[in-house]
Amino acid sequence: MANALGYVSETKTGFEGALAMMNLTSPIRIEKNGEKAADGQPDYRIFAGDTATEIGGGWMRKAKASGRDYVSITLADPQIGPRKIYANLAPVKGKKGRHVILWNPRD
Repeated sequence: MANALGYVSETKTGFEGALAMMNLTSPIRIEKNGEKAADGQPDYRIFAGDTATEIGGGWMRKAKASGRDYVSITLADPQIGPRKIYANLAPVKGKKGRHVILWNPRD
């Protein structure tokens, strides 16, 4: 079962929207990482709140079954909790440029 952690819309520099989790509701920006210098670094940097605190990163991935590109994100911040949260950005059907942040549980 997929759980929506929030919604974002495409912008010129990435995505913008809101996280809406049980313990945290905050504006969020997912921006292209213009300083990426190595493969292991994120393709996107994730910022939350009015102070633009960096809370995570996003990496471009390719789906094995469909071959489509998507963004896999990792969120880590004390306000979120003691563990990292893994999620994927997925397009919302029928809403061009709109994406849902879907929780991706990992063992």
